[in-house]
Amino acid sequence: MMRLPRWTAALAAGLLLAGCGGSSDGGGDEGKGTGSAPASPSRSTTAPTQAALPASLTSQRLDWHRCEATGTSSAPGDAWRCATLKVPLDWSRPNGKTIGLALVRARATGGDRIGSLLFNFGGPGGSGVSTMPYFEPSVSSLHERYDLVSWDPRGVGASEGVRCRGDREIQAAESVDATPDTPAEEKAYLQDATDFGKGCQKAAGPLLAHVSTTDTARDMDLMRQVLGDDELHYFGISYGTELGGVYAHLFPQRVGRLVLDAVVDPAADTVGHAENQARGFQRALDDYLKSTGQDPEQGSRKVAGLLGRIDAEPLPTSSGRKLTQTLAVTGIILPLYSESMWPRLTGALKSAERGDGSGLLALADEYNDRDASGRYGTTTHSQRVISCLDDKQRPTLADTKRRLAEFRRISPVFGDFLGWDTAGWCHDWPVPGQYDTPEVSAPGAAPILLVGNTGDPATPYEGARRMADELGRGVGVELTWKGEGHGAYGNGSDCVDSTVDAYLLSGTVPKDGKVCS
Repeated sequence: MMRLPRWTAALAAGLLLAGCGGSSDGGGDEGKGTGSAPASPSRSTTAPTQAALPASLTSQRLDWHRCEATGTSSAPGDAWRCATLKVPLDWSRPNGKTIGLALVRARATGGDRIGSLLFNFGGPGGSGVSTMPYFEPSVSSLHERYDLVSWDPRGVGASEGVRCRGDREIQAAESVDATPDTPAEEKAYLQDATDFGKGCQKAAGPLLAHVSTTDTARDMDLMRQVLGDDELHYFGISYGTELGGVYAHLFPQRVGRLVLDAVVDPAADTVGHAENQARGFQRALDDYLKSTGQDPEQGSRKVAGLLGRIDAEPLPTSSGRKLTQTLAVTGIILPLYSESMWPRLTGALKSAERGDGSGLLALADEYNDRDASGRYGTTTHSQRVISCLDDKQRPTLADTKRRLAEFRRISPVFGDFLGWDTAGWCHDWPVPGQYDTPEVSAPGAAPILLVGNTGDPATPYEGARRMADELGRGVGVELTWKGEGHGAYGNGSDCVDSTVDAYLLSGTVPKDGKVCS
């Protein structure tokens, strides 16, 4: 099953990957943790209150060593080191079985070091180990005073990453209609979801019940201790904003300087997230159409008509594969993440109108992390196992059908896909979900900077205000950028970048509601 995710990693697909491994070069000097206070139980999760942590976890010393190349990607430069952090498989049993989390770090380049700055780039399911070295040029000013640190969360990449089906099975599933029109297509759609879940259960085993956002937030606090920081300094993007909010709720007194960019709406449930994204992507498409001189309403009808024709008869491509309707939508989605990609969307749509699906298929393959040899990445696998453990709601086929008209009203182009997704994404999932919406209230926490972008397709900017409300009075501080694309920092606004830098480097909290045009 293909999917338009409820939220996704902020960086475009196609980044070169850098992995960890190899021999030790002696590592670095790490502070020893002293143990963390028991966490406050989340009102919206089924996760138990954390038991006291053993010294074998809080006092572990990380063996930092050179990072190795992975696959066809070269290793990052000599400044980067990798290590493995031990964390409990089950946080309610901290003395029990442990799993390893892959970390990557580059020490601060200048003097007056503040501490570690952790990054989560979104997903859920994005690899921080792969992304962090390539994101460093965007945060070079922060690197002067912070150790840059990221990791593969549990169930992701080098941290017990989950692969639920093979490459041939993934490609075969591309033919499954994600907007079924007949009872037979509905049955195939839901059966594919069932099969995917069974594949995840077989691949992950006991881990499948322990990859939630709450689990990862607890991992972050252990990471903080082992890295030797009294407070957590953190930069979360997209899904990473939800993770940051959950951390703040569990450990409000440990909150240092937290930046949440491209903020997920924590008050939205499963259906609410899908509706938010339908609005967000339609808004981005409207802005794109305006940029080409088209009327958004007429242009959307034209795109919807093209998708309808492709649904009836998939388009040929230069690769010999067929462009299905679902792949076509995925190909339209990717360039809406960044205004710099809009010209590629124009060319791909023009080619598709002429009967050639090659351009949209190439964009869809980038989004789906498919290389030229037909190998697929596993980000969407990890995304699904994490989000389906988080989400308690399981909309039925009947529920979805009742809502389709509203989804189509919200977006004539993306409504059908995101509406059907609510029924198929976690259908027949092997483990129950934990909450309807995440608890992010953090009374007593230090101010947290929330950055919203008015043109963000995947995490519409209204989410920043709702996160501020949920965090509580005096905690969430909202910064708005009137821009385009997913995320704001590093996307061309000196106002945004300087405001975020001042907060992280000097602790300067901007006025709540500040707007960067």
